[in-house]
Amino acid sequence: MTTSVFIDGEAGTTGLQIRERLEGRDDVRLVQIDDARRKDDAARRDAFAAADVAILCLPDAAARAAIDLAGDTRIIDASTAHRTAAGWVYGMPELPGQRDRIRSAARVANVGCYATGSIAMIRPLTEAGILPADHPVTLTGISGYTGGGKSLIAEYDAGTLPDYFLYAMGQSHKHLPEIVAYGGLDRMPLFQPSVGAFAQGMAVQLHLHADHLPGEIAGHARIEAALRDFYAGDPFVSVELPGERVEPQSLNGSNRMVLTVQGDGAGRVTVVAVLDNLGKGASGTAVQNLNLMVGAPEDAGLATM
Repeated sequence: MTTSVFIDGEAGTTGLQIRERLEGRDDVRLVQIDDARRKDDAARRDAFAAADVAILCLPDAAARAAIDLAGDTRIIDASTAHRTAAGWVYGMPELPGQRDRIRSAARVANVGCYATGSIAMIRPLTEAGILPADHPVTLTGISGYTGGGKSLIAEYDAGTLPDYFLYAMGQSHKHLPEIVAYGGLDRMPLFQPSVGAFAQGMAVQLHLHADHLPGEIAGHARIEAALRDFYAGDPFVSVELPGERVEPQSLNGSNRMVLTVQGDGAGRVTVVAVLDNLGKGASGTAVQNLNLMVGAPEDAGLATM
């Protein structure tokens, strides 16, 4: 059985990578429109109608507007627009019971890149009762400049992008609401993201004083055990031993995410998630969600190097 897929916003960074993961598959037929008509609502409406599933790779306002054009076509939205909206299923398959929800969903909101790493670290700990929902959580992270979309890519191409910078200093990063909602938190975390002068790749850190958390065992052993239990058998997420260095670009091109528990053994712990912000953090998970929705193998078209 062949599934027809329309990528609305195919010319963007995420759209191009989704197309790359789909165009070689025998079980997928891409519905495409001429570049000259990609903003023509009539052409887009016809493309939606011809597709079994459409993937929106658009800015938030355009993604909201696209819903009116989509009709009854099943949707995966890669924007931020619907991640905490009523009637939408959150597209992070690794969460408890989420694969089944995605399989039957008509509307799936793809998880954000920083949110992927953040929730992957936080949710197992809130589920296990290690991290209280109202705990003052601190997150930091670095991403390649492609995470900033066309504007940052243009800065890099122009040679004006600095080697490294912090942003969202006012604690208003757009991924925070979904991190709270799906991380199992009651309190908004502190989150300080940054950008490096490399195209893609991401490392997200969760900083904890583990000896101040509930329970009798201080240090990182119980944190690592909770993560291993949560992801046991998962096709894309693994918990590995820490190394001397963390390389944000080490999983580029794959749909994998690797978690490590770093620390001094005396209560100061940093949990680290490494992933490709354009892969597992965007296009890869969109394809993973598509596979679940259409009954394909979950890893179809996805690298697990």
